[in-house]
Amino acid sequence: MNQITDFKAAAAALRLETRAFIDGRFVDAASGRTFPTVNPATGRVITEVAACDAEDVDRAVAAARRAFESGAWSRMAPRGRKEVLLKLADLIEANSEELALLETLDCGKPISDARAVDLPDSVATLRWHAEATDKIYDQMSPAPHDVVSMIVREPIGVVGAVIPWNFPIFVAMWKLAPALAGGNSLILKPAELTSLSLLRIASLAAEAGLPDGVLNVLPGLGHEAGKAIGLHMDIDCVSFTGSGEVGRYFLEYSARSNLKKIVLECGGKSPAIVMDDVKDLGPVVENLSAGILFCQGENCSAGSRLLVQEGIRERLLDELSKQFAEWTVGDPFDPATRVGAMVEERHLDKVLGLIARGREEGAKVTFGGNRVLEETGGYFVQPTIFEGVTNAMTIAREEIFGPVLSVIPFRTGEEAVRIANDTNYGLASQLYTDDLNTAHRVAKAIRAGTVSVNCFSEGDLAVPFGGYKESGFGGRDKGLAAHDQYTEQKAIWIQLR
Repeated sequence: MNQITDFKAAAAALRLETRAFIDGRFVDAASGRTFPTVNPATGRVITEVAACDAEDVDRAVAAARRAFESGAWSRMAPRGRKEVLLKLADLIEANSEELALLETLDCGKPISDARAVDLPDSVATLRWHAEATDKIYDQMSPAPHDVVSMIVREPIGVVGAVIPWNFPIFVAMWKLAPALAGGNSLILKPAELTSLSLLRIASLAAEAGLPDGVLNVLPGLGHEAGKAIGLHMDIDCVSFTGSGEVGRYFLEYSARSNLKKIVLECGGKSPAIVMDDVKDLGPVVENLSAGILFCQGENCSAGSRLLVQEGIRERLLDELSKQFAEWTVGDPFDPATRVGAMVEERHLDKVLGLIARGREEGAKVTFGGNRVLEETGGYFVQPTIFEGVTNAMTIAREEIFGPVLSVIPFRTGEEAVRIANDTNYGLASQLYTDDLNTAHRVAKAIRAGTVSVNCFSEGDLAVPFGGYKESGFGGRDKGLAAHDQYTEQKAIWIQLR
């Protein structure tokens, strides 16, 4: 059996939904316009998708507000909401092969990652937040004997969620699950590059029993549909994951409209620090490689700056090059592929341009550094290692969002912390050491939302995810903290007679 052929045949046989999902049904964009979505592995158009704009956002928000005010979901008993969300999780799991094919087809990630990581983690995320629905308690505050003082949570109302293209379903679940668990209605806008899987999720949500209008999925361009969501006067909160440039727009849109709550996760330039007290480099090299090459480096928490202590540098980099060679670049439908395609030609050009900039500024490519498989029409880049990098270079400052690692040497732990924190970002970081004191001291000193010690990890579903500085604003994804941003706190003070 040829698995590549089988996966491609299954993908070609998929029935693709391309219309918007508004008020419980699929509809064309009001304008009738569409835009192409392209397979990054071939450069060929897959299909045309509805191009929603401000008129469609108005329709979706009206439906979401009606649903919210009706109480069909917002006032449903928490246990009832939990049961619907758990049914949706079951349906996503039952259709995970189809959804994995859609993710690979639309965003160029390896099918092995989509099947083994993205879909199982998405299902687990939805189940975790569903189970929290009837386990988040209101509070009583200390009060005089003749007063009942309650602090209660209420759903914030209509939420807009604008999703990135690197993990369409997975990041959508980070937002959809706590927002719906809290009783809100949701307007979900996929990235224009990757709309197909979330449109399929919409049909599964309807099948699970979500009331009409509670979930609406609007494909469209960012400067049209995304902007309209940001400026809408009847949306109460927008949660966005993506670039800092676009995140700033949403803050501006909030100021220009109704001061809606804004939650941003805006990428990173994450350091991975390796101290020379580490004896076993095997696990370190595996984690460093996964930290920058998983999802083609198109991962906001990717460990793109390797800070290595001088005493271990030569040995570590020798082992790292061997490990990089094992990360096969190839057809995303090949189960042996570990590095798929860049999501679009424009992004490919950006990554290649930054690699060229690194060379121009004096850094040395010691592994990779080129476009490959150009004959396929796809957008493939080799895993790349730069040495001779200083933290002032462009490749050490800008988020490349590709499989490109910049190696920066240091002498002391204090110097490592200074370099690690010398960035506008503060999303994630890694630290490798065999010394417990170093682990605690350096982890506390790093200015980042997540510090993983002796591993590359964002933690499990119970821990919050978000960033310091320009990496984050207004809230956190994951954990119970994610529920806070989709609820309002109300104080109820009752004078007894």
